[in-house]
Amino acid sequence: MEQWPPADDDALTAELGAALREARPVPAEFLTAARAAFAWRNVAAGLALAELMFDSACDAEPAGLTRSAGSARTLSFRSGAVVLEVEVSEAGIVGQLSPPRGGRVSAQTATGTYDEAPVDEVGFFSLGAPPPGPVRLRAHTEGYAVATIWVSLR
Repeated sequence: MEQWPPADDDALTAELGAALREARPVPAEFLTAARAAFAWRNVAAGLALAELMFDSACDAEPAGLTRSAGSARTLSFRSGAVVLEVEVSEAGIVGQLSPPRGGRVSAQTATGTYDEAPVDEVGFFSLGAPPPGPVRLRAHTEGYAVATIWVSLR
């Protein structure tokens, strides 16, 4: 077995040259992820990031509450005074923004927006079922703009 990393610059240069000669095309999913990461560079302009505060898929339910044995998953995100609560089921996503304001919410994947809906004056909205993989929600209202962290909803 050869020493790694190589002991001198000439051996390292030869090793790197061999690796470049063996290079294959970059897989499509790597290119998609790279483009999504690059597009993320300017998302923070005027947009607050909402952190995940509760996820029924991994957090214990508070004591005293009883729930049906349904398959819905609930998540709660917070950014300062803004709270975004969603319930995800086979049928789609329903949620509420607080403080309630009219506006728009969109659901995004690494390849772009997959659904968008109005937020009513009470803060309620409804979106289609999320695709597999990471998703984030973005909400724009008259008083604030917020995006959730990326989370897999399936």
